[in-house]
Amino acid sequence: MNAFKEMGLPEALTHTLQHMQFNEPTPIQAEAIPLALKGQDILGSAQTGTGKTGAFGIPLVAKLLTDPRGSALVMTPTRELATQVMTQLQALLGRKSKINTALLIGGESMPKQLTQLRNGPRVIVGTPGRINDHLQRGSLILNDTDFLVLDETDRMLDMGFTIQIENVMKYMVNKPQTLLFSATLPKNIVRISQKYLNNPARVAVSPTSSPAAKIKQDTLKISEADKYPNLLSQLDERKGSVIIFVKTKYGTAKMAKKLSKEGHSADAIHGDLRQNKRDRVITAFRNKKYRILVATDVAARGLDIPHIEHVINYDLPQCAEDYIHRIGRTARAGAEGSALNLVTPIDKSKWHAIDRLLNPGVEHPKTTNPNKKRNFNNKHKSDSKPFHKKKNKDNRKRTSSKKAA
Repeated sequence: MNAFKEMGLPEALTHTLQHMQFNEPTPIQAEAIPLALKGQDILGSAQTGTGKTGAFGIPLVAKLLTDPRGSALVMTPTRELATQVMTQLQALLGRKSKINTALLIGGESMPKQLTQLRNGPRVIVGTPGRINDHLQRGSLILNDTDFLVLDETDRMLDMGFTIQIENVMKYMVNKPQTLLFSATLPKNIVRISQKYLNNPARVAVSPTSSPAAKIKQDTLKISEADKYPNLLSQLDERKGSVIIFVKTKYGTAKMAKKLSKEGHSADAIHGDLRQNKRDRVITAFRNKKYRILVATDVAARGLDIPHIEHVINYDLPQCAEDYIHRIGRTARAGAEGSALNLVTPIDKSKWHAIDRLLNPGVEHPKTTNPNKKRNFNNKHKSDSKPFHKKKNKDNRKRTSSKKAA
């Protein structure tokens, strides 16, 4: 399908898409939407930033507009992603829609959510933990839910939500049409799809381990002591909005304060912030009230801010797959962006894991060369010379990291 108007969508939805300037579907949307409109279950994989929300949101809204009965449930791993998904779905429904919605996430007012649920919502978006809270309270009833979306399923499983997801499924009287989307498809995802999906159509528009085509990747191999000075130099050289990933909650706040003292406009986001504070930080960043967002992996998925031009991995992620999600915060929806990785000798094993993920089947040498900047452009190669290690006691010292987000 080359255009949304050829998909047989409800007229009201077609007009809304035109108003939103959604003229041509992305590849994942072109494949998934026609199948979903036919009532098929879908097992979908696509790299971040390719329009997955529209891929399930458009058929979800189409179903609600054509069928006066039934409801839809969307589960996401994080509050931020749930909020963004709800915003997108409400936009697709249109301003004058009489279809009620409920956003069920932690950190938000429980009375407010109870009021939303009493109003009979037909669109429910939330995180597994809070959804289960309402199910146990009896405030959420899923008897008429006939459309289910599991978004960023790999991340939900990584965060330990398997039991909660399976518990939600037990509350559904009728087996719903289920759309499962995941950036990666490890064995546990496949097992879940076999258990809960009915003969799903497999939709994949690109290798799940590939970053977006227009991300320019650079790697700077340096000593630990040189990381911060090099970060400052890189920030001075770059223009536009930047997101910097660090590994700990404590590290984000500390980094944002240091950068502010250096004259940069920066703020931090991590898992310990209250939801209203998170919302304020993201809204301010979205509105360009400050240039630099320092974040833990709480922002690695779902954060959709088109003007992010640069991603800097000050600390490499613990999980190689999270590298794809981190750098996917830039170059979204066909735009260009850049990613910079600051790699120290102690990061050697993590970098090798990322390298193997990006280049499966390629022989990877065991060592890497320090103090060398490489331009990968999505086709990077491993270095062949070893890191030079200082032969002194200081090099053997390791500071204990704070609690990771």
